[in-house]
Amino acid sequence: MTLIKSISGIRGTIGGNVGDNLTPIDAVKFASAYGIWLKSQRDKKDYRVVVGRDARISGEMIQNLVMNTLVGLGIHVIDLGLSTTPTVEIAVPMEHADGGIILTASHNPKQWNALKLLNAKGEFLDAVEGAKILDIAESDAMAFVDVDNLGKITKNQAYIDLHIDEVLELEYVDKSAIEAANFKVVVDGVNSTGGIAIPLLLERLGVEAVKLYCEPNGHFPHNPEPLKEHLTDLSAEVQKHNADFGIVVDPDVDRLAFMDENGDMFGEEYTLVACADHVLSKNPGNTVSNMSSTRALRDVTEKHGGTYEASAVGEVNVVALMKKNNAVIGGEGNGGIIYPASHYGRDALVGVALFLTLLAEKKMSVSALRKTYTSYFMSKKKIALTPQIDVDAILKQMAVKYKDENLNTVDGVKIDFADNWVHLRKSNTEPIIRIYTEALSQEKADELADKIIAEIKQIANI
Repeated sequence: MTLIKSISGIRGTIGGNVGDNLTPIDAVKFASAYGIWLKSQRDKKDYRVVVGRDARISGEMIQNLVMNTLVGLGIHVIDLGLSTTPTVEIAVPMEHADGGIILTASHNPKQWNALKLLNAKGEFLDAVEGAKILDIAESDAMAFVDVDNLGKITKNQAYIDLHIDEVLELEYVDKSAIEAANFKVVVDGVNSTGGIAIPLLLERLGVEAVKLYCEPNGHFPHNPEPLKEHLTDLSAEVQKHNADFGIVVDPDVDRLAFMDENGDMFGEEYTLVACADHVLSKNPGNTVSNMSSTRALRDVTEKHGGTYEASAVGEVNVVALMKKNNAVIGGEGNGGIIYPASHYGRDALVGVALFLTLLAEKKMSVSALRKTYTSYFMSKKKIALTPQIDVDAILKQMAVKYKDENLNTVDGVKIDFADNWVHLRKSNTEPIIRIYTEALSQEKADELADKIIAEIKQIANI
């Protein structure tokens, strides 16, 4: 079964059996549930929803199904066509819409697609509202409007340009400094909408862009998750063109990673660290990332006199804690920048503009910039348990074992030691505990992970 229903939306592989994969019937069913939920939020005459998609092969089909389902509910649709996740997020409040739907499976391969759901603020739904939509979808209690009350679809393909306008107006984006630096950058758009948005942004900033896989045809030339092992072509192009650095985004452009002038990864975890360093140097304050993100953000935050706090994993959890702590910047270690001065969503366009400004002001290479931050190394492992084993009980025992350490049990168990940390998380779909560790060397990170795995096995008698 490759249909995954969650509070944040529905995703799955295209084709196959209804209820087992993301079929047209499943897309219509879930879009209907969202539309009915949206109409229950406010009693008004007209409802509006912004809909956009990445460049996946299945995107046009799924978008037409979703939009016309909303039309059948009497909801007007603003069709952004090919777009990015952050572009749809900023379009919702700009259009005074009641919500938004982004059709993208993020970094998943081309056979996947998904419906990601937004509220009237252009932010992802929280757990309570997401659960309501799941309940509606399972109830089949869906009523559609008569022919005189059908919604209408209006196309608006200007929003990537409007998004770029908004980025250029941010206080800590210095267009003049970037233009003066005469940067040359290679962009890997993974043949999705990043291939449209990022080169347009760079052009507006006076940066020479060398395009690599920027044709938005949905045929991903490599695994679309922006990790080192998938980016050998980008590394070669950066060196071939003697570029200042490389940029890669995922298919919906909410994750961002950089490659230095030598073709080496800057480190996806350090995208947020560098952007936060720039913003905090101008506007000291608090930051938030999730528990599985690098400690380097804490270091940078404290250097600038702010306070760092970790949230449960998940963008909606990061955003909630950012609002609570009045954080000036935050995000996730997977290259997701959340900058409230723009909006509460991960945004690669914002990240690119902040990073370019930082480089222009510091007048140093990307590799030199990376050396200014403490180098941490991560290990990501997992331990499979039998279905009979009580995973929650194991995590509780681990928390008791390390009760005298700096402990956080908001999302699994995170243990902060002096020089490293470990985060244990339970899988929601199978009897697995995921073990994330970070230390000052890869060897120490792996050693800590193996030590914790051995302790879990001892507790579980396996």
